[in-house]
Amino acid sequence: MTESDCGDFAREKVNLETSRIAWKELQRFFASGSAVFIASSLDLVDVAYQISIDNKNLVEQWLQDNLIAFVSDQQALNWLETNTEVWAVVVKPWILVQE
Repeated sequence: MTESDCGDFAREKVNLETSRIAWKELQRFFASGSAVFIASSLDLVDVAYQISIDNKNLVEQWLQDNLIAFVSDQQALNWLETNTEVWAVVVKPWILVQE
């Protein structure tokens, strides 16, 4: 198995672990500070994969560009009030969410 095959397998595994979920079901993760917002311009699976392989340079760039950030109080409130469903995936210790 090549390194590329391993990466493809890992991405596929992450993809299978994503799901749509009501934001209200994720409130405890938000309260604990582990909910991370992923901008819609990014691919949720790719972000989860890059975090899982500890690609610090790319993750730091996304942070600097405000493409990933902790879910803000205002986002959480808006999503709760509108009963929003988000795409979510766990990359311990984080819950990555995307509208």
